Amino acid sequence: VNACVDVVLSGVKLLEALGLEPSDGKNHAVLNSRQDLREAFAHFMERGAAAERFFSDAEAFQDIAQTASEHPTAQLYVGGNAALIGQKLATNPDLKILLCGPIGPKLHELLDDNVVVPPESMQERDEFHLILEYQAGEQWGRVRAPAANRFIFSHDLSNGALNMLEVFVSSLDEFQPDLVVLSGLHMMEGQSKEMRQRRLMEAVASISDIPTDIPIHLELASMTDQDFMSNIMHQQVFPLVNSIGLNEQELLFLTQSASGPHASLASWSGIPDVGVVSDILFWILKEHGKTAERASDLTRIHFHTLAYHILVTVDGHWGNQAAAVAAGARAAGTQACATDTIDTSKVFLKAPLEFVTSHTEAPSKISLNPDEPVVHWHREDISFHFTPVLVCKDPVRTVGLGDAISAEGLLYSEVYPQ
Repeated sequence: VNACVDVVLSGVKLLEALGLEPSDGKNHAVLNSRQDLREAFAHFMERGAAAERFFSDAEAFQDIAQTASEHPTAQLYVGGNAALIGQKLATNPDLKILLCGPIGPKLHELLDDNVVVPPESMQERDEFHLILEYQAGEQWGRVRAPAANRFIFSHDLSNGALNMLEVFVSSLDEFQPDLVVLSGLHMMEGQSKEMRQRRLMEAVASISDIPTDIPIHLELASMTDQDFMSNIMHQQVFPLVNSIGLNEQELLFLTQSASGPHASLASWSGIPDVGVVSDILFWILKEHGKTAERASDLTRIHFHTLAYHILVTVDGHWGNQAAAVAAGARAAGTQACATDTIDTSKVFLKAPLEFVTSHTEAPSKISLNPDEPVVHWHREDISFHFTPVLVCKDPVRTVGLGDAISAEGLLYSEVYPQ
């Protein structure tokens, strides 16, 4: 239920177009003015760090968004996890996609013809997210960027409040889907604690109305509030969905929020250790997934990191896992390089060629065989399917890569009727 227009352009060019002079950097948790934007951009550019901020003044933001979207160098893309997953699935000519989110005229124009938007989802204005890029070594006044990165800001109230969730659920009766994909819970972090808690309970009530024979996949995204993450896990969201998609940052945050295995690990160093990742994935399905004693529907997790992907499933619920995890890995290589098929001259292997499958119990040691790149192992009643990724050397576009991976993996997954 999150959808927007991503406006991608050079940060320095936009600030110049707005008539803003270079300034000293200063961090602002919320941007209230152009002055705040100028200082925050300089602050993060100087560090070469990515950041995302909310711009509080609606009118000032509309002016900035108009200048940005009309800039000759600006590129406009479909944005928001839900819309990106919808777009990826819509490339399959046999599929019809229902997308609910705040959809303005520009976003509607950018969407694939196979994407159906209910009239209640349409609004007069687009939700613009401005993505200000800078290159390594780029100068703005006395600020010099040590690395390439981007600064993102928006005045996005609709996505933050999950405004379209009820519209989405009420549209399902007529649409009769084979699969429901949810995303956008992370957008609620911008709300006050009380508002967020109330909205989460309303979301749970809405999701509970979805017929139980329709599988539900939840795509997670970057979050910073451990209490909120813990609520999503414990207070009925995880048990209501059949499948989850996440990356290494979200996986580590999840185990830290709920004191799971390896929770003392502050951050990953280099490529995430396969054994550590497997322990956390196993724990999520054991603690929050479907068992004989627990009324949970969660039976599948699709984990993706740059170097490899793992698809974890509770036995008896899913089929075709090897093809699904391979399809996700293939999508990562082709989309990042913007090629139709994998071009071997443009990709390389970063995955470990040998690894252990656990650090908390007697592990097995696995060596990759190039002839059979998908490796399968078992732990109790849980199956693991691992594949290395052919990583793009010079990525053209990385926005929405995780969404494309999850969408492709879902397309190849077979769900067994229970």
